[in-house]
Amino acid sequence: QVTLVESGGGSAQAGGSLRLSCAASGLFAGGYCMAWFRQAPGNERERVAAIASGGATYYGEAVKGRFTIYRDNAKNTLYLEMNSLKPEDDARYYCGARLLTFCPRYPAEYTYWGQGIQVTVSS
Repeated sequence: QVTLVESGGGSAQAGGSLRLSCAASGLFAGGYCMAWFRQAPGNERERVAAIASGGATYYGEAVKGRFTIYRDNAKNTLYLEMNSLKPEDDARYYCGARLLTFCPRYPAEYTYWGQGIQVTVSS
């Protein structure tokens, strides 16, 4: 059974930082495309960042230069380092996984999901 469990969310002020973690079990994170998505009320779920099994990374335009995605294969955990947070980063963040060598853009193409974790950014 595959489970993805996010942690590390919470509240931050604009300009601050948070680090999200996604602990995987039942799969080897290093062999999957792993991605972070977010969804704000009334909006579609959008891909924030992704890391392919070979290590290539992808970022949404809104977070380039501020967020960093990385993976610790020994801990089977995915991370999202979020710096220079903005109020528009306020959303529920989800970890997704798909057994592919590349990382799809759309959430429907991901097989496994965590339950999500809230990030609140105040101005």
